[in-house]
Amino acid sequence: MKELEVTVSAGPVTLEGNLGIPNARGIVLFAHGSGSGRHSPRNRYVAEVLRKAGLATLLIDLLTPEEEEVDLRTRHLRFDIGLLADRLADATDWLAQEPDTQDLRVGYFGASTGAGAALVAAAKRPEAVGAVVSRGGRPDLAGEALSRVAAPTLLIVGGEDEPVIDMNREAFAHIRAEKKLEVVPRATHLFEEPGTLEEVARLAAGWFARYLD
Repeated sequence: MKELEVTVSAGPVTLEGNLGIPNARGIVLFAHGSGSGRHSPRNRYVAEVLRKAGLATLLIDLLTPEEEEVDLRTRHLRFDIGLLADRLADATDWLAQEPDTQDLRVGYFGASTGAGAALVAAAKRPEAVGAVVSRGGRPDLAGEALSRVAAPTLLIVGGEDEPVIDMNREAFAHIRAEKKLEVVPRATHLFEEPGTLEEVARLAAGWFARYLD
């Protein structure tokens, strides 16, 4: 299935994205993490698995090319959770206005710092967001918004990613919505070990299929 190149209005900026719509029952908006983007091989692999499961996907760069250049030097925008969450919320509003996606329930797939932004955005758009999945994420960066998340939330973390496991467990305790924490054995932060990213994609597809149908 071909992807469409799209531009998404987010406040004063325009973001570049790739939209893939099979015969879909829901759509998953990707919130990439530190130093990553819509061309990330890991996110593109997960998106492909989700589309095969009957879910549409939207991979967008949450920063403009100019902001990316600044962030490569300063590394501060990737940790601006408020900015990233606002752009995710704007992208969610954009999906609600597009004829091809306006009837689809929205889910967020967040990685690294993008997971914190996804949870904040889910708290901002409780009526629109039906599920959240975090891969090796920093849900702790969502702060007090964790207790306001209404969407069923799945946190996936690598079994060898010790500091991040603790951060996920701490955040998990503050989430009041339906939730689950999955630890993938032998996986490190980027799930580069054989079979581990496949397990992430399987878990995510199951979660989204359950709650976005």
